Amino acid sequence: MKKNKTEKNGRLSLKEKLGFGVFDLGGNLMFSVMGFWCLHYLTDIAGLTAALAGFALMIGKVWDAVTDPLMGFLSDRTRTPLGRRRPYLLAGAVPMGLAFWFFFTVPSFSGQTALVLWAALALVLFNTFSTVLGVPYSSLTPDLTSDYHEQTSLNGFRFGFAVFGTLIGAAAVQPLAGLFATPRQGFSMTGLILGALVTVTSLLTFFGVKEKKIASADLPKVPFFKTYRAVFTNKPFVILTVTYMLHITALTLLQGIIIYYTKYVYRNEGIATPAMALLLLVAMVFIPISVLVSKKIGKKAVYQICFFILATATLLIFFLGHILGIPFFFAVLIFAGIGVGFNYVAPFAMVPDTIAFDELRTGSRKEGSYYGIWTFTSKIGASLAALLSGIILQWGNYLADAVQSEPALLAIRLIIGPVPAVVFIAAAVLIHFYPLNEAACLEMKEKRLPAFAQKP
Repeated sequence: MKKNKTEKNGRLSLKEKLGFGVFDLGGNLMFSVMGFWCLHYLTDIAGLTAALAGFALMIGKVWDAVTDPLMGFLSDRTRTPLGRRRPYLLAGAVPMGLAFWFFFTVPSFSGQTALVLWAALALVLFNTFSTVLGVPYSSLTPDLTSDYHEQTSLNGFRFGFAVFGTLIGAAAVQPLAGLFATPRQGFSMTGLILGALVTVTSLLTFFGVKEKKIASADLPKVPFFKTYRAVFTNKPFVILTVTYMLHITALTLLQGIIIYYTKYVYRNEGIATPAMALLLLVAMVFIPISVLVSKKIGKKAVYQICFFILATATLLIFFLGHILGIPFFFAVLIFAGIGVGFNYVAPFAMVPDTIAFDELRTGSRKEGSYYGIWTFTSKIGASLAALLSGIILQWGNYLADAVQSEPALLAIRLIIGPVPAVVFIAAAVLIHFYPLNEAACLEMKEKRLPAFAQKP
């Protein structure tokens, strides 16, 4: 496969990195709004029970089991004058913004059955257009550079924008919604405004990135099921993607419960936005630091460090947060922000290595198919977190906008503490078995399978 003309000795220009990265301002804005606010919106604004809210979120992710792999497969085989991936950024930008608005606009009807059907439909639409944009976008990464450290640098730019998007998604919702007469109107207008921003950033990347031309002979020709058989027998990728699913599950548990924790444990809903902002501002500082540390100790070690930091932080909040109060809570969030900063770049810098391993092993590249599964597993992680949160809140007899009972408060504390801690630790243990270190990647650049993959 020929090198991208924009790639010179594996290095990319600043313009290319900025053009690629700006998409994730909008992409992570969506992800953070859903992570921090979705469950709270469905329970406290739309009026669904916690269990039904979690169920609706799971329905949307079941649909992703079809759309994400299919989108990856199709984008690998797309051939247009605009390239393989960029046409989907153009086609999905406006519908994504509208789907975002639709989800955050509560319908006029009431009743749990009608509301859960509406929520499931809205989430299916949201997830569909998220797939149309997200899978082709992520599939651009290995096309832009094959250099081991440049992939980390490229993703550092991407997640620099991502943190700004996450910060906006976490910090803007409460102030924007508060500008309007009612919470429902406020969330609807917030969905419209933030949805428009997602549309703009998607279009900026469409115009800011140029794809290499792919000849018909170079397009993948392996059938659907054979393609995904290769994906699921790629040991490094399977280890990495399951680790990432656990990572997203635990992080979404933490993000989604912060508003409940501040509102019901501290009885101070107003500190939710400053708490989220503090967490993400610290993360923003540590993203470039994580890139530098990764060059010294490797991507896997950086990824493991983030898990141990976050597991420690969540346990500190569970055991001491309700006793030592808000100043202690904010101090722990600063510590947790280091872990969040360290978890942004590493996994996305590791995915291209697993794709390169598959190309050497099978003789064909299938970036879209890999990123289809990657996107799907991240969404599964987010939905598992929402479903688990809903079940635990329901077990604690949580009541929206009420003084909570001791079991309900315990449920909230469990979701912010031991539950994500266990998942973070499981992720740290699993990623220990990931075999593609820098030495293995250097072997692959020399067209040799690493030692772990060679048959005896």
